[in-house]
Amino acid sequence: QLQASGGGLVQAGGSLTLSCAISGFTFDDYAIGWFRQAPGKERKGVSCIKDPIGSTVYAESVKGRFTISRDNAKNMMYLQMNNLKPEDAAVYYCAQTLGGMCSKNATIYDYWGQGTQLTVSS
Repeated sequence: QLQASGGGLVQAGGSLTLSCAISGFTFDDYAIGWFRQAPGKERKGVSCIKDPIGSTVYAESVKGRFTISRDNAKNMMYLQMNNLKPEDAAVYYCAQTLGGMCSKNATIYDYWGQGTQLTVSS
């Protein structure tokens, strides 16, 4: 089970950290990531972190602004978002794949959180 939280309303240029609590299986065996979906648009990969070495990948649109991290001891994943832009506004989902490899393809992810809304005002 995954549960995302931390969304809210932020001004452009501001920062926010999303959290994802993971339970029900061994945390450090799989790849976990963040996706986002804006109204009327498809769900897109934002970032992913691959266990166990913790390698990360980012969408080009968020590189240098977002940082993904995890805390294995707490079974938590985070997405630190800086310099937010109006185009970052979306529902953000955390997801986990049993395959262990990061991918932009949402269909390979096996478990999803419920989503948390990020609104960015200009």
